[in-house]
Amino acid sequence: MHKLRSGLVGALCAASVSGQPVSAGNAVADLLSEIIRVNTSNPPGSTGPLDELLAAKLKPLGFEITIVPTPEAGKSALFARLRGDGSAKPVLVASHGDVVGVEREKWSLDPFAGIVKDGYVYGRGAIDFKGGIAVFTEAVMRLARNKVPLKRDVILLVEADEEGAQYNTSWLADSHWDQMDCEFALNEGGWIMKRPDGKVRYVSISTADKSGISLVVTAHGTSTHSSMPRPDQAIFRLAKALAKLADYDTKPELTASTREFFLTLAKTSEPPMSTYFYNLVNSKDPALVAQADKEISKDTLLHAIMRNTIAPVLMQAGFRGNVIPGSAECTINFRTIPGTTPEDLIAEMKKVIGDPNVDVAVPPANPAMARLSRSVRNVKPSPTDSPLYQALVKSANQVWPGVPVTQYLFQAGTDAFAWRSRGVPVYGVYPYPISNEDLSRMHGNDERVPVDSLEQGTDYIYQTLLEVAAK
Repeated sequence: MHKLRSGLVGALCAASVSGQPVSAGNAVADLLSEIIRVNTSNPPGSTGPLDELLAAKLKPLGFEITIVPTPEAGKSALFARLRGDGSAKPVLVASHGDVVGVEREKWSLDPFAGIVKDGYVYGRGAIDFKGGIAVFTEAVMRLARNKVPLKRDVILLVEADEEGAQYNTSWLADSHWDQMDCEFALNEGGWIMKRPDGKVRYVSISTADKSGISLVVTAHGTSTHSSMPRPDQAIFRLAKALAKLADYDTKPELTASTREFFLTLAKTSEPPMSTYFYNLVNSKDPALVAQADKEISKDTLLHAIMRNTIAPVLMQAGFRGNVIPGSAECTINFRTIPGTTPEDLIAEMKKVIGDPNVDVAVPPANPAMARLSRSVRNVKPSPTDSPLYQALVKSANQVWPGVPVTQYLFQAGTDAFAWRSRGVPVYGVYPYPISNEDLSRMHGNDERVPVDSLEQGTDYIYQTLLEVAAK
């Protein structure tokens, strides 16, 4: 069925080679194009117009609409509730309306035009996460159009500030928990990845997220006139420290979910990669593990989920063109395996840098953010025996027969914390099959998602909601 649909979609999309935002030929792709054309780049993240667009589509189908304004003008969150008979607690599907900004000059087409071209919908947020909004919205609207009797409410949430953080789901939960309380929730997270031939390789469902920890590396030297440079220049000292970090890689640390994930890859790969995946999980030989790590890490996604990652993100040094500064600093963002503490990272980075004139420390932060960081690291993974996880597995088997389904540790962070910290299970999936090439464009240039993948994803989420919410 998907092959026939893909051929039709390809023919329809061929008409769009001129780069105009024409119809893709199916409802979910057309909806995504509409959503992309509402520019919600954060900052400022003006999601209000998007909420109004979606509310106008959902309300006539019987959804109860609540739009929650934030203290920032033009920024709001949308709740759309399709009522069931109340015999079971609600299921919630969560998404975020804001997107990261763009470097317009590096895009080959307008990032906010929702252009359909060569079988893809292009635009900022196509993957993260306006594609998810379109799929989730179309799936819940299908429930309403089909008048499916429900035993539980189905809640669609489009939050305002996932990329910007301040008015995210944690903020919503403090004052509107009654709107988002549920038995379990579905969010962004795991991947449905394609093989080079276009067939789906695996479906991964995230049950936990990596945490984010930032540390500041500060190099100290002598401040003096730039005409008389000394050997102990802070900027050069910082550069040497960063060069050591650039050449360093942390060791793999596998959780229960990543062990399952890599063993799934072993079963779906050809030699020698199947052997590398198996050795990474099971070998006791450090040399074999190191070889497996080296080969698997050529895939940046796989490299990221099995270790604490190191990424310099901000630098600061100097204040005048003729003064050598007495200090220079760089902020390093670590995405960490659950259980890692700042103290662990500080000790490891100091050992790697090996310079007593370079400090590594937690940056100044407000107490609330420090408490949040500690809480995130202590949140337990969502269980795999819940009805929603089992429904996701069953529905994946229906839409992509024979494709393995595995739990997954999401390599970045999401807003699942608002529920998981309250004991509510959250499961994550980007609900459309994509290639490694598609994934590399997320938060980058010419972001895109396949049209036929959006349709398959809608089938997947609709079947999941039927399984878990229908009477």
